[in-house]
Amino acid sequence: MAEHTHDHNHDHDHEGHEHITLVDNEGNETLYEILLTIDGQEEFGRNYVLLYPAGVPEDEDVELLAYAYVEKEDGMEGDLEQIETEKEWDMIEEVFNTFMAEEEAE
Repeated sequence: MAEHTHDHNHDHDHEGHEHITLVDNEGNETLYEILLTIDGQEEFGRNYVLLYPAGVPEDEDVELLAYAYVEKEDGMEGDLEQIETEKEWDMIEEVFNTFMAEEEAE
């Protein structure tokens, strides 16, 4: 499983979050909530998603996972891919930091 981790004090609203199930190499399924989606089509030709484990108490720090998301032609499903370049990571980190600053301001 490709991952880039950030500590994230988990204090945002859980209502309305979408879920995704990741399956590891041994076939174990883990449910994650989607924290943030990022439109990177214009710059990188793909979108991105930040995930955290579902069901984590709100006062706990969580490990975020970041992936590129490539939608399938039917628009209903897609594939998660590893993030390949430092430029992509920089953009994701910038968007995440802006998101967190806005969350803290609320």
